[in-house]
Amino acid sequence: MRKLMPHKDKSAMPPGWPQAIAPGQPLQVLDEGPTEAPVEKTARTKAEKLTRDSAKQLLQPITAGAAAASPTASGPLFGRPAGRNPLPVRTRMAIVAIVVAIPLLLAANAYFFDNRAYYATSMLIILLCMAPFAMIFEGRKPQARELVVIAVLVALAVAGRGAFYMIPQFKPVVAIVIIAGVTLGAESGFCVGALTGFISNFMFGQGPWTPWQMFAFGIIGFLAGIIFAKGLLPKRRVPLAIYGFLACMIVYGLIMDTATALMMTMDIEKTTVLGVYISGIPFNAIHGVATVIFIMVLANFMIAKLDRVREKYGLIVTEELEPLDLEVDKMRA
Repeated sequence: MRKLMPHKDKSAMPPGWPQAIAPGQPLQVLDEGPTEAPVEKTARTKAEKLTRDSAKQLLQPITAGAAAASPTASGPLFGRPAGRNPLPVRTRMAIVAIVVAIPLLLAANAYFFDNRAYYATSMLIILLCMAPFAMIFEGRKPQARELVVIAVLVALAVAGRGAFYMIPQFKPVVAIVIIAGVTLGAESGFCVGALTGFISNFMFGQGPWTPWQMFAFGIIGFLAGIIFAKGLLPKRRVPLAIYGFLACMIVYGLIMDTATALMMTMDIEKTTVLGVYISGIPFNAIHGVATVIFIMVLANFMIAKLDRVREKYGLIVTEELEPLDLEVDKMRA
């Protein structure tokens, strides 16, 4: 960098500072210091560019979240565009296991064993749901604190189901399973649901209904994680409550009513199935209302805590669960 200075006597100039114009002229151009080497200048320019790019990447989730929080903003909430990331291979394997393998297993138990091999069926369902979950830790050993989070959620769901045993169908299990699915991923949501159904039935009684309950609870958490990962289910109380009510009425109700019909008789008739479905509507409605109440009470608190724990300790980080800005989530809640 160069600047113009009034002419002074050459002998008064600092040594090593060359004069750009001859003495006697009114102005002279002086160098402020030694020029920067080209290599150093190039390295400094690259470093500044990398710093700017890093700052843009850090600010991008916040700006996207602010745009999504705006009433006039278009697109899904929470900066998660629908279909932004393709589902990983692990999740696709889980879909095959849940949609194909587990229903076939339930059908085989009902047709070949007259629903009497429910313990074996339950253990096979646990193994099927644990296989995709174990792939989260591909290439590394799972840490104890990662498994503890799943265990704590299962314990909460089991304790919650036991605490409200006196009120039929009024249970917090589905609410906790949905929260697990949207915070820890689809595979974790299915694990929490399936394990809750199996363990809690040691208090409520094991029977042919156990594998069906495991499947019903698990698939609700799995679907919640998938829909949230695709940007179609905002992580807020009202959308989660609506999803929970519909899941209880349609998913859980349809699965358990079908199980009831199959446990009554293998000679399925239209009138029998229709009677079972109609008689199950009040119970499914109570279950759905209970889920709405528990989500409205627990969702904000549990989601904030689970997100903080997951980000602080780097727990169960998957492709569809990228780090979230907790402050932005709180602003949108």
